[in-house]
Amino acid sequence: MIVQDVIHILEEIAPLSYSEDFDNTGLLVGDSKAKITGILVTLDTLEAVVDEAIANRCNLVVSFHPIIFSGLKKITGKTYVARVVQKAIKNDIHIFAIHTALDNAWNGVNAMICKKLDLKNRTILLPQKGTIKKLVTYVPKEDALTVRNALFEAGAGDIGNYSNCSFSSEGVGSFKGNDASNPVKGRKGETHFEEETQLGVTFESHKQSIILKALRKTHPYEEVAYEITTLENTNQKIGMGMVGSFETAKSETAFLKFLKDSMQTDCVRHSHTTGKLITKVAVLGGSGSFAIDAAKAAGADAFVTADLKYHDFFKAESSILLADIGHYESEQFTKDLLHDALTKKITNFAVVLSQTNTNPISYS
Repeated sequence: MIVQDVIHILEEIAPLSYSEDFDNTGLLVGDSKAKITGILVTLDTLEAVVDEAIANRCNLVVSFHPIIFSGLKKITGKTYVARVVQKAIKNDIHIFAIHTALDNAWNGVNAMICKKLDLKNRTILLPQKGTIKKLVTYVPKEDALTVRNALFEAGAGDIGNYSNCSFSSEGVGSFKGNDASNPVKGRKGETHFEEETQLGVTFESHKQSIILKALRKTHPYEEVAYEITTLENTNQKIGMGMVGSFETAKSETAFLKFLKDSMQTDCVRHSHTTGKLITKVAVLGGSGSFAIDAAKAAGADAFVTADLKYHDFFKAESSILLADIGHYESEQFTKDLLHDALTKKITNFAVVLSQTNTNPISYS
C-alpha cells in the first residue's frame, strides 16, 4: 500500500474538495507514491508526534490540523513548524492533513460531538454552497437506459434520502462529421438526424470526474455532448456545524454539567443562563463564533463551540446559551474517528492512535 491509497480511503469520508478556501489540506510533506510501513493518527503534528511515529515505525502521519498553514519561506529550525517539517523530511515521514474537509463531512468532527452528546435527528447548521451540480447529456434512445444506469452506478442521481433520480425528454439531434470523424450513426460528410433522449442527473461536486468517466465509457458517440451546471440547491450532507436534539429536555445547569463530563473538558465558558430548558443544540468543533447567528436562526437553545471572544458572548442576547468548551476539547475525539475509519479498511500493517497530548492550553 502506498500513501495515495490511504488518501483515497480518507477522501471517502471527507473529500478534500470540500475543504475551506483558507485551509491547507492534503499531503503536506512527502511522496504520494511512497510505500507505507505504518500510520500514526493524531490531532496535531508536533515534534513529539513525529518522534512517536518514528518509535512506532510509522512513516505516515495522518493529522487533523495542518502543521503548515500559511507560507513557509524558510526551513531553518527556528520555529516549531519548521522543526516538525525538518524532522519529518530527515526521517522520511509523510504528513497528511484533513482539517476542514472533515469539518464539512456528514460523519466528521461535528458528528462526533453529536455522538458524545447523544443528540438525535442531526442536520447541517451551515450547508456549503455550490456542492450540487447537474449533468445534461444527449443519448440515442436505445442507449439511454445503459448510460443512465452507468451514471447511477458512478454516484449520480442522489438527492437527500433518494437515489437513482433523473429526468429525460425525447427529441431529435443532428450532427455532421468531417473527413477525420468516425461516426457511430450516419455517414461522415452528411448531416444526420437521430432520435435522442436528453438525460439529466444531479450529483455531488466531488464525484464529477468519476461520473464523466462513466459517461464517456458507456456513451456510444465518438464525441459526447454534455453540459454541467452548479445548482443553488442545499446539500443536506455537506457543511459546517450540526444541529441535534435531546430526547428529554435538560435544565441549563444539568446541560452544562453533562456537557463538561461528556466532552471531558476542565472548563466550560458560557453566556448568562436564559432560564429555558435545553432541547435543541447546535455544535461546531473548533472556532465557531461566525456561526452564532446561524445557531440562533436554527432555533437552538444552546450552541457548543470554541474560541469565543469577550464580545461574542453578548450575541447570546438572552435567547441562546453559548458554551465554549475549548478548541482542543471540541476536536479531541476526531483522531478516534480517523483511527476507526482506517483500521476498518487497513489490516496488513499498523494504524496507531497517537498517545501524545497536543493541547497547548493548561488550566490551573
